[in-house]
Order: sequence, then C-alpha cells, then structure tokens
Amino acid sequence: MALTITEECINCDVCEPECPNQAISMGETIYVIDPAKCTECVGHFDEPQCVQVCPVECIPVHPDHVETREQLMAKYVALQVAAGKA
Repeated sequence: MALTITEECINCDVCEPECPNQAISMGETIYVIDPAKCTECVGHFDEPQCVQVCPVECIPVHPDHVETREQLMAKYVALQVAAGKA
C-alpha cells in the first residue's frame, strides 16, 4: 500500500527527510509520494515514518495502490538491489 499526501498538507517539510526510500518530494503545491518507491517503511521501520511525524495527519493509504506486506517487502528488496545496497 503506497501512501499518499492529501490536500490538507501544510508543507511543513518534516515528512520528506524521514522517508528512507526518498519517495517523498515537493509537488506543484504540496508534497507527493511516488508509489513506486513507497514501501510504507516496510524493510526499514515498523510504521511509516512520514505518518508518525505529520502534524496534520494527511498521509493515508493511497486507494489506487493497495499492496500486501509481502508485496511491500518485495518492493523494498527491489529498491535495495537497484540502489546497490543488497
């Protein structure tokens, strides 16, 4: 399940540096999450770090990118291999 950032985002800048996969970046008006890179921190942490630090709770699961924990782990492994870390 990739996460998404909703319009309630206040551009506080706390989520971007917390993402271990560099899936969060500044979009046209608010931060965005690249679903191809988002593993909900599976492989890194027990809970999504961006959700933990978001002061306005605007980071839900993206309804178009629902994935199982196993799929998220496979994505994590593939990202690590692509980055030369595995």
